[in-house]
Amino acid sequence: MLKEVAVENYTLIPRAVAVGAQRIELNDNLAVGGTTVSHGVMAEAARYLNEKQIPLVAMIRPRGGNFVYNDTELKMMESDLFVAQQLGVDAVTFGALTVNHELDTEAMEMLIGAAGGLDIVMHMAFDEIPVNQQAATIDWLVAHHVQRILTHGGPLTVPIEQHLAQLAQTVALAADRIEILPGGGITADNAEQIGSFLGVNQLHGTKILGALE
Repeated sequence: MLKEVAVENYTLIPRAVAVGAQRIELNDNLAVGGTTVSHGVMAEAARYLNEKQIPLVAMIRPRGGNFVYNDTELKMMESDLFVAQQLGVDAVTFGALTVNHELDTEAMEMLIGAAGGLDIVMHMAFDEIPVNQQAATIDWLVAHHVQRILTHGGPLTVPIEQHLAQLAQTVALAADRIEILPGGGITADNAEQIGSFLGVNQLHGTKILGALE
């Protein structure tokens, strides 16, 4: 079971590596769901993790709040994607929606292009897309070579254990065409049970290897 640890800033990365993190998602401002870190933080994280041969996923998100971005915000995200490429980041995670909670395909195409061959993760913006549109969304992401989807299965205010049926449906819809990465409320205590129930081989969380502080 691959365990991806979401960390805030750089400070917890060495600790996460020491306790067995197999992939790191790097964020700032986890209290609002994660935003993009500074150039300096991303550079040091990439240098350190490249030496350890542990993949680094960089959050590309200019602010907290919703996932409806204007042209200026998309330009910021594009610039951050270019930086991630230059610094040797392995993957980037982002998501853009319309005001109707549908995938903003125009914005996503631009961002995917700017990622320039990095692995791409659709983050939990996916969970705001109506369930009856998620199959079509998965098809679109597969067609555009997105590597995986990070999903809680529903609102983060509800424990992940209550979303397992929906997560199982998402795994079935993916049909091994795209990776499904469950996250949000997965801890060292429940990780194995959730992974076994869903039949997935990777999980995501801030406390998936226990408390780091």
